Amino acid sequence: MKPRAPSLILNGRNRVQRHMSQDLQPARNPRTPDAAALIAGVRAGDRTMLARAITLVESHLPRHEAEAQAVLQALLPHTGKARRVGITGSPGVGKSTFIETFGCWLVELGHRVAVLTIDPSSARSHGSILGDKTRMEKLCQSPRAFIRPSPAGDQLGGVARRTRETMLLCEAAGFDVVLVESVGVGQTEIALRSMTDFFLLLLLPGAGDELQGIKKGIVEMADLVAINKADGENRPRAELARQDQAAALHYLQPATPGWVTDTVLCSGRDGQGVREIWESIEKFYALLGPRGGIEQRRQQQSLAWLGDLIDDELKRRFYRDPRVVARLDETRQDLLAGRITAVNAARTLLAAAGAADPFLPEPTKN
Repeated sequence: MKPRAPSLILNGRNRVQRHMSQDLQPARNPRTPDAAALIAGVRAGDRTMLARAITLVESHLPRHEAEAQAVLQALLPHTGKARRVGITGSPGVGKSTFIETFGCWLVELGHRVAVLTIDPSSARSHGSILGDKTRMEKLCQSPRAFIRPSPAGDQLGGVARRTRETMLLCEAAGFDVVLVESVGVGQTEIALRSMTDFFLLLLLPGAGDELQGIKKGIVEMADLVAINKADGENRPRAELARQDQAAALHYLQPATPGWVTDTVLCSGRDGQGVREIWESIEKFYALLGPRGGIEQRRQQQSLAWLGDLIDDELKRRFYRDPRVVARLDETRQDLLAGRITAVNAARTLLAAAGAADPFLPEPTKN
């Protein structure tokens, strides 16, 4: 029997074991580039070196963290010049087909396009198929394009743990358009909005009526709504869906102040609407860029990212604190047995970690 390719199916448990075994090897593989070589390679636009830099940044190994941050810090002055476009939609809406057609069209215009695709991870094995490159075969062949699939892991919001850093690396490598394709998202999974400038939502013809579009959540985050697969016999239904969504958007606040969200028709199969979508994106930057809207959005995103990183690190340190570890099992058992409330259980563990009790008044200053 022919073994399955490891690039197509990754088992989370095996990956952790492999990382543990790598930690036992103190010597660097002589074929592995050091930080200086990665920085130079990324700046030169070398796609192989870019892929290796992303692999370093995505690594969960503590010994890679410092090196990854050194690479990112050195490349930071060369970032921030790309169009950052998030693309999302329900599973089956045709995101990959649309992105390939869109990306090929942008390449023909002279752009360098990076596509970051996020694949859902199994809740059991933690593995991901990572098959987007096989669905974008034509775009993969272009020397002016770079496609990087990443597993979502346990991240919510349809994005991967290191998507933000990956975007920075692609910008430093000279890609002036970065497209981020999320996994199929629902009404509340909107993390992609927090890391891109322009948010494109793809919908299917006949998948929902006007009232569906009024729902709070993903629709109100969109800067442009595109009804995909608007070709052939689907065209009349797609037009009806476009009209319904356009009417529904009148009841929602604009996703971006100073910008009116529009609805268009498109087809990833034959390229209909691709030009109109790019013109809308360019209009977005031309309108908001001089006003400082893009810069302000990115600054807000950076502050939110800082807060997320602090929250994650505090949680990680909390559960690794020996004082918490010593009390955790007993406290959980008390909670399950009904001897203590969840609030008091949390207070017990926080007190063990040395945290101040939030339910007690702060001491008065003399």
